[in-house]
Amino acid sequence: MNDLVKIAVFVSGGGTNLQALIDAEKSGIIKNGKITLVISSNPEAYALVRASENGIATAVADRKKCSGEEFESEIRRLLEENGIELIVLAGFMSILSGKFTSLYPDRIINVHPSLIPSFCGKGFYGLRVHEAALNYGVKVTGATVHFVNEIPDGGKIIMQKAVYINDNDTPQSLQQRVMREAEWIILPQAVEKVCETINKGRVK
Repeated sequence: MNDLVKIAVFVSGGGTNLQALIDAEKSGIIKNGKITLVISSNPEAYALVRASENGIATAVADRKKCSGEEFESEIRRLLEENGIELIVLAGFMSILSGKFTSLYPDRIINVHPSLIPSFCGKGFYGLRVHEAALNYGVKVTGATVHFVNEIPDGGKIIMQKAVYINDNDTPQSLQQRVMREAEWIILPQAVEKVCETINKGRVK
């Protein structure tokens, strides 16, 4: 039996994707990994409450109170102290530098609320993504889980899931449906897939 991969989830807000991961771990979708740490860039994030209620250790690296270099240095310290092997960005509103991401090749994953390469990259986050999709008039959108590198939303794609757009959709209704029908499904699946790969790599 392989050891469970230690996962850190990075958050900034409400933590709905974190909740999907917690639920997936409890239901056995994630069986090769365990969420052992939640790091928030925002001390007021409700995601911290979700983590605490589920017995997961939490830490805050306050993005507003330190420089980018200090911020990433504090995160690295937390990761090393807790033996973290996989980082999951779940509504994390800070862009990590290339210097940071290069330290964790194929060990940082992110979920983005569109089908990359559409509506992604710098400036595309939150409702802006869904506004852009509706303004462009696309009929299908969705979510993408990808590895993180120095290019925003530019890493190798792990999984995608499509969501059809309704004629009466607003950015808010589309955001909710993309989360329910895509993000909350493929993020846990992708986490399990990567954890399984990490575990297999340990077998000599």
